[in-house]
Amino acid sequence: MASPETGVLAARARALAVLRIRSTALAVALLPAAVAVVLFAGRASGHLGAGSGWDLARWIAGSLAVLSLLLAALVALVVARARPALSPSVPISEKSAPDLYRLVRDLADRLEVPAPSAIALTPDCDSWLEDRTHRAHGPPRRSTGAARGEARRTPEAPVLVIGSPFLWWMRVAELRALLAPVVAGTGPSAHPDIAAARRFIRGLDAAVAVAARARGPLRALPLRFVGRVARLLLRAGREHATIMERAVAAAASERAQTVDYGLRIVAQEQVGLAYAGWDRLLTRVALPAWRMGRWPSRLDAGVVSALTELSRRDRLANGFASRLGERPACDLLEEPGAIDRAASLLAARLFHGGPAEPGPDWSPVGWGQYPEEVVDRKWRLEAARLHRVLDNLPATALPATALPATALPAAPPTAAAPAPDPASAPPLSYARSAPRTPADRSPADHHPTAGRPAGPSSGDRPAAPAPGPTLARVIDRLAQDERAGDLVAARLGAEVEREEREEAARQAARGGSAQDATVGVAWGDGMVAEGGLPLFPLQPPRTGRELLADHVTAMVCCAAVDTAGAAPGLDWLDGPALLVDGARRADLGRPVLSLVDDGDAEPLRGWLTTVGVRPEKPVRLV
Repeated sequence: MASPETGVLAARARALAVLRIRSTALAVALLPAAVAVVLFAGRASGHLGAGSGWDLARWIAGSLAVLSLLLAALVALVVARARPALSPSVPISEKSAPDLYRLVRDLADRLEVPAPSAIALTPDCDSWLEDRTHRAHGPPRRSTGAARGEARRTPEAPVLVIGSPFLWWMRVAELRALLAPVVAGTGPSAHPDIAAARRFIRGLDAAVAVAARARGPLRALPLRFVGRVARLLLRAGREHATIMERAVAAAASERAQTVDYGLRIVAQEQVGLAYAGWDRLLTRVALPAWRMGRWPSRLDAGVVSALTELSRRDRLANGFASRLGERPACDLLEEPGAIDRAASLLAARLFHGGPAEPGPDWSPVGWGQYPEEVVDRKWRLEAARLHRVLDNLPATALPATALPATALPAAPPTAAAPAPDPASAPPLSYARSAPRTPADRSPADHHPTAGRPAGPSSGDRPAAPAPGPTLARVIDRLAQDERAGDLVAARLGAEVEREEREEAARQAARGGSAQDATVGVAWGDGMVAEGGLPLFPLQPPRTGRELLADHVTAMVCCAAVDTAGAAPGLDWLDGPALLVDGARRADLGRPVLSLVDDGDAEPLRGWLTTVGVRPEKPVRLV
């Protein structure tokens, strides 16, 4: 088995190769200046001729030297001043987590490596070391000349970034075992050659990003040249930098073998489980709330509930919930609720693009209020959007034989009812549907144009107002009009896209002033406002059919809540759920897909009958 020193030596050899590339680039930039110095020195000393050819060569060499020095200074200035990428995270001060800092320092002492300079949390299932020694990544430092020189000789240790779900799901011993190989990486990071090579690579990467964001011809032309040079140097040092990082990771892993090796295997199992629960929590539970302008304020605490539910359902995860009796790692924090709130807000910014601060249109929501304030409102908003789209569709006149049984008038027992005239039949729309007629009256008596004046008389009963939005109308249109499904799906997609554009414009307007007033990157944040766009979108845009299925499901749930006594609920793994008699009904998806994809409404009507939903009753919309 190789020792940690072997990995450090291999990493140092690759770091020196990266630094040689930097030296080669500097030599190429200084070569014209060196040639010009030789030519002018030779002329002054009389060793080179004084003919016109030599004079022309000296002036050409001098011009090239000035140009190369200017370009080299431009590249060096951009690389030095470019702000390297910084992972968005929540900084954790030692005052707010003394036990966590003590655990990390004890771990560093056992590994005989420098302790990390600070700790930060990120809303992701990963942990790493991050160099934040760049002046743009920290608060302004005020120090004397002697202290500044000492800081140059002693490189600052990197920052330990920990995934926030780990602190809530893992136990203290598991977290220590998980962080052992990460903290062990501070040893190789303190080596001067490895640190210099990393700074060089990060500077080139930041210079490429600066060149890509350049606007205007005066800035774009020189920065485009800088970007090409930086990309050339990155390609030259890519292999060496990759092997260097692998050697550093191997050395850290070897050094961590002596610390809780058996417990590390259990901790790695928890990493995969935490990742699965975190992904489901974000995509199924948090994303619907974010789309409505609400952000769950206890996402990390929700991971525990989600993984506990997973261990209850999946026998492969059985036994993991029994660990909950041990001390959780979040007890190492003084105020876990406040840190969970900050990490939850950062997760919303990362994965959805929400504002940086809470506001009237961006407010937190607790898990206790989630069913009423998110699930129920989401269903009614989507049902209202579905009816708006249906109201704007062209009116479709359906024959009487195509109407559902609930919409057909009852025939008198003594004579057959005359067929209604299609020309005089009212169109079946979703803003004003054809009014239903009582069983003891014929359509001719009900319709105002059938042999009597349209205005009401003293002997007539007043006309009933048009019923509100009902589930029956949606089912009838999708089941009996073959073109309605595609048309509604397309218009729903356009409506959702328009609403998302308006929301993005509002976010850009809110963040514009803050972006203008803020110079650089906030300490521990690392997010630059780019119009409110998410850095890591959770899901690709939904297709029209998926949107239609979601909206029909929402309409069914609204009808079940209003007419069958159902209730909105929260499933930790699947998000919004419909509760009937206190139990979740998870069998609604197939009947809805049968209606949306095939136009077959019978499975959905059977489901409604089983649950006791009355589709002809109006539902309450937002």
